Amino acid sequence: MEEKIVNKNENQAQPLDLLDVLFDSENRDPIVLMDESGKQMTFRQVAVIPYEVRKEKRVYCVLAPMDKIDGIAEDEAIVFLVDTDDKGNSIIRIEEDEEIAIAVFDKYYDLLEKSHEEEKAQAQAAKETTKKAKVTGKVAGNKNKKE
Repeated sequence: MEEKIVNKNENQAQPLDLLDVLFDSENRDPIVLMDESGKQMTFRQVAVIPYEVRKEKRVYCVLAPMDKIDGIAEDEAIVFLVDTDDKGNSIIRIEEDEEIAIAVFDKYYDLLEKSHEEEKAQAQAAKETTKKAKVTGKVAGNKNKKE
């Protein structure tokens, strides 16, 4: 099943450039996909993951459905392959190879864990910097009192 991203804010569903939407770090709007039959489904973008399959670099997106989909739990997401159609337009399609989908999820979790570790390290560094600044301020204040 191939999907097109559409602009739900317009009166009519208009196709948008898929890559512009997926790679826009400022975009927080839901993603509305339209399947070949014209049915629209709304998703929340979770991640865009580059992943190599058989020495071929591919891009996947992980989307969480906002609408109820049979067989998909509320806390689950779907892996889509970013691909091109026969006209060269960017499209996404559900990754049907379960091993690849699991590997993409694993890479997402690894990246998420790495991000959390970096945030912790930054928070710890900020805490140490603040602590040193307080100690330096006290030492400077004590010197001024003695003089």
